[in-house]
Amino acid sequence: MTRALRRYPVAAGAAVGLAAALMVRFVLHRPAAAEAVLLATLVLGGVPVVLKTLIGMLRGRFAADVVAMLAIVTALLLDQYFAGAVIVLMQSGGEALEDYAMRRASQSIEALLARAPTRAHRLRGAELETVPAAEVQVGDRLVVKPGDLVPVDGVVIAGSSAVDQSALTGEPLPVAAAPGTALMSGGVNLDGVLHLETTHTAGDSQYQQIVRLVEAARRERPPIQRLADRYAVWFTPLTLVMCAAAWAVTGEVNHVLSVLVVATPCPLILATPVAVIAGIGRAARRGIIIKRGAAIEEAGRVRAVVFDKTGTLTVGEPTVTRVEPRDTLPEDEVLRLAAAVEQLSSHHLGKAIARAGLARHGTLPHPHEFRETPGMGVSGWIEGRLVEVGSARYLEGVETSPDGAEPGTRSYVCVDGRLAGTVHFDDRLRPEVPALMLRLAALGITDTTMLTGDRPANADAIAHAAGIRHVLANLLPAGKVAAIGELRRRHGSVMMVGDGINDAPALAAASVGVALGAHGPAAAAEAADIVLLVDDVERAADAIAISRYTRRIALQSIGVGLGVSSALMLVAASGHIEPAAGAIMQEALDAAVILNALRAR
Repeated sequence: MTRALRRYPVAAGAAVGLAAALMVRFVLHRPAAAEAVLLATLVLGGVPVVLKTLIGMLRGRFAADVVAMLAIVTALLLDQYFAGAVIVLMQSGGEALEDYAMRRASQSIEALLARAPTRAHRLRGAELETVPAAEVQVGDRLVVKPGDLVPVDGVVIAGSSAVDQSALTGEPLPVAAAPGTALMSGGVNLDGVLHLETTHTAGDSQYQQIVRLVEAARRERPPIQRLADRYAVWFTPLTLVMCAAAWAVTGEVNHVLSVLVVATPCPLILATPVAVIAGIGRAARRGIIIKRGAAIEEAGRVRAVVFDKTGTLTVGEPTVTRVEPRDTLPEDEVLRLAAAVEQLSSHHLGKAIARAGLARHGTLPHPHEFRETPGMGVSGWIEGRLVEVGSARYLEGVETSPDGAEPGTRSYVCVDGRLAGTVHFDDRLRPEVPALMLRLAALGITDTTMLTGDRPANADAIAHAAGIRHVLANLLPAGKVAAIGELRRRHGSVMMVGDGINDAPALAAASVGVALGAHGPAAAAEAADIVLLVDDVERAADAIAISRYTRRIALQSIGVGLGVSSALMLVAASGHIEPAAGAIMQEALDAAVILNALRAR
């Protein structure tokens, strides 16, 4: 009770005052004392409500609060203290319920903010010191003990452990951390001790980027709330017309008050932001951060969805598509030797060759005298043979011209100075994309388009495999923005899904921009309205579905609440509802509508 009085003084005071008045009236049988308690409750609770409404009117806000204010003032003038006190409770209680619902609906967001890393164990020579995470600089060496949060983004340089990053990515399985593994701030080190070299400061780390996105989402007022205010703009004049009708039909001022009482829909209007915030919390639990309140409304309206290709529809990393032998060695042997020497490579193409070799052969021999020229190629001795893998420039002097005109990415494999084969690469479609397209069709999306800077042949192949209807290739960022503009003119509301820095302008230009933030750059996340923390593009369909469900519940709350209030006004205007009874009816209606809005969670 003490906490409620401190956090919601007007609502708590009105509730206590009403309860005390009822007890004095019906238990102690002292009607005069009960009326005095009700008067005090009405004055002490009504003054803050009236002042707040008047300040809003001075700022140009004429919404349902005006009806509540008129009802409170009229109840005071007509000595209808019980009805006035109920209205005070209705108004302030609705705001308190909204605040409580927002706290409950935002639990997942609050948990994310509350567990932000604050401390780091930094190595200074042989000395280990504990410092605030904000003091960690790029290049510092940190020790992450079992049970610690990873304080900043970094790369493991020593040790091995399992790291739980589920709070950041939504993935249930922990990451196997070993030298070379990149870790995000906010992950939990489960067992072994890890030595980390930092790659970002605390302010630039992944966790703080997520926190900033969350804080931006919470600061913005949901536009569907403004939609509710627009309903209230016409509902308030309707209420005044019904008051005039009540006066004309009955000639009783009490019946005018009854109309005002049953028409007080402020808690009803507060139900819409409850639904919106609940929807944002629901999305957050799915790894979907909605940065702007507008997105929860707009995402449900989209009829066209646009995708980037590389890293969005595809996994964004090269995959060996075929090995073409050029000499006497068979294809499998060319891949085995190339993969063996590439095991120690840091290049993304080298890693792809090593993965392909391990997948096909299971085990690979260890290279000796390994050497790597960054960005060009590697060499090493495998079973007594010199194996070199790299670009045509790296293998200078070796004839590589037979496929030089063929498009695509490739590496050349030389064994003992002779060209043994060519390894060809391509990106591969994300496995969840076909299911995503089926879900979008079921959601009524009428147009799916791929925008990419890649060549038409590659783009068409990916689009065909994904089930994308339209493809625009060879696009620079400006071309993507222009394409988004044309689609918006055609469809009205367009969602863009991307992950790269070059997607940022298009994400900003779309009605709703969705960024894959699990591994994408900060520029894309900053430009987007919605960020997917999980490396799963299908969550874009989840965002649309959650948006539509939230919007449907919010509009349902508006429609039912205003409809019932209008019906009650007609009955009150004819003189069949007393102010006290009307206040109780409206209180019950508003509470039911607000609780309905919580279903969005």
